[in-house]
Amino acid sequence: MGFVRDDIRNVAIIAHVDHGKTTLVDGMLKQSGIFRQNEKVEERVMDSNELERERGITILSKNTAIRYNGVKINIVDTPGHADFGGEVERVLKMVDGVLLLVDAFEGPMPQTRFVLSKALELNLKPIVVVNKIDRPDARPEEVIDEVLDLFIELGADDDQIDFPVVYASAREGIAKLSLKDESVDLRPLFDTILKEIPAPEGNIDDPLQLIVTTLDYDDYIGRIAIGKVVRGKIVSGENVAICKRDGSLQNVKLSNLYQYEGLKRVQVDDAKLGDIVAVSGISDIEIGETIADPENPEAVDFVEIEEPTISMTFGVNTSPFAGREGKYVTSRHLRERLFKELETNVALRVEETETTEAFKVSGRGELHLSILIETMRREGYELQVSKPSVIIKEINGVKHEPIELVTIDIPEDYMGVVMEKMGSRKGELMDMHTLKPGTLRLKFKIPTRGLIGYRSEFLTDTKGNGIMTSIIYDYEPYKGDIPTRSRGSLVAFEAGTTTTYGLYNAQERGTLFVGPGVEVYEGMIVGENSRSDDIDVNVCKKKHVTNLRSATADEALRLSPIREMSLEEALEFIANDELVEVTPKSIRLRKKILSSQQRYKNAKYKQ
Repeated sequence: MGFVRDDIRNVAIIAHVDHGKTTLVDGMLKQSGIFRQNEKVEERVMDSNELERERGITILSKNTAIRYNGVKINIVDTPGHADFGGEVERVLKMVDGVLLLVDAFEGPMPQTRFVLSKALELNLKPIVVVNKIDRPDARPEEVIDEVLDLFIELGADDDQIDFPVVYASAREGIAKLSLKDESVDLRPLFDTILKEIPAPEGNIDDPLQLIVTTLDYDDYIGRIAIGKVVRGKIVSGENVAICKRDGSLQNVKLSNLYQYEGLKRVQVDDAKLGDIVAVSGISDIEIGETIADPENPEAVDFVEIEEPTISMTFGVNTSPFAGREGKYVTSRHLRERLFKELETNVALRVEETETTEAFKVSGRGELHLSILIETMRREGYELQVSKPSVIIKEINGVKHEPIELVTIDIPEDYMGVVMEKMGSRKGELMDMHTLKPGTLRLKFKIPTRGLIGYRSEFLTDTKGNGIMTSIIYDYEPYKGDIPTRSRGSLVAFEAGTTTTYGLYNAQERGTLFVGPGVEVYEGMIVGENSRSDDIDVNVCKKKHVTNLRSATADEALRLSPIREMSLEEALEFIANDELVEVTPKSIRLRKKILSSQQRYKNAKYKQ
């Protein structure tokens, strides 16, 4: 039996996206007295990244700490989306227990399953928190039964199945152990954490071991490694050995040591077993490496990060408008930025291609890669990206492809159209039940290829009433051909500025993506054709001015509303011979070959 640190608890909050993790952390911070009485605190204070606040999702895992009854509780907020699962897998190595947060109406969702399976594999102690009990349609008792079923399905042992339950409303800042209890604060949750989450234990006198699970960067002090002291003690300024992933050793001197107090990093002189710390002064440390005693360097086993499932080609912007809006436009800039991303984004892979102008980037899903593109665009980069394609593996000589588990919540009226579309995309219905009168929950197994391009179609089919979430399930034998986009593109015939007159004539062909007064170039996609082939349209056509006058000729030309594309929608829309041009100010769609004559020759040559 080793040394037990009773004055500390390390816990991660895991949940499906939008079930209220970050809001719960807000409540815990406010009630623990971290902020001054008059301090202005933003909502969802842990979502510090601009994109996170905008989309209401957590992308990067973050650390904070609160004190309650003399015990320091280190809390790690994790992403709820499976595309950022690489973040979740790592940070669970830092904690001894998890708060599994579940929405009191939605119940366990695909990502709940994903994060819980990772926690159970590492044998972490779970506390189930049923959040949003103040929702008018809340059904907490049924949700607890569904969670129990999920635990059993994931092969939890008897101790894990006997989980404590806390009912909470993160927005109201209350928690209770029974629905009948009265409650005014989150104290029941704090008490449950202290009682149920095991305190860190180990050998405090043995040689140092600190596992690095996250990296941060500061403009003043450089790279910061964040991790947990697994064994022994660490002292600021001492000499340590870095156990690299490849088995080699590197001796370095630590600069500063920090611990978390609330949202701040506080400099400390030393830390011991069980503490979550940040270390500066090691310029080339990587995630998964161990900071160890130089006399007895021993590495800690690190979790294997799951492989990417989707890849895209990121290239230098070659459109006629290249360099107009971005700050970083060359292949050198693009290469440096992508390889810098690899330092902190462990689930990402970047490979060089035959040309120096393009790079193959692989990630865990469309969202994973589109968040990277959006981040780069906001930093001033210009680039062009190809359609996402799935990564096919060969297992025992048989072609295998990634399969996803999809959960769909829809009104009953749309069941037919969803079943039909999922069927044509090789989807296999696993389960179907009624959530509440008039609303169904369908569960499918479907190849990732089948989902690419379907999300925007799904929202159209369900008139915006459907909710679809998915998660990588496994690799299975290749399912055969899947029908792709059934409609062609409207392609600009020449460079110029769009006119109402030109657009009015083009809109009869399909749906437009651009309005009047927009600069376009030859080969740029300006709309979706209502038929399956591509059509060149002249959207810059001007009306001939004549001396003749007519009572009706000058009536205003009415244009239909245009369809504005978000980055994700653009990536889903494009075909294999098309690209998305991304700049800080614009998202444009274009053909890979801009010249219409050249495209015509190529098509003829292929026949």
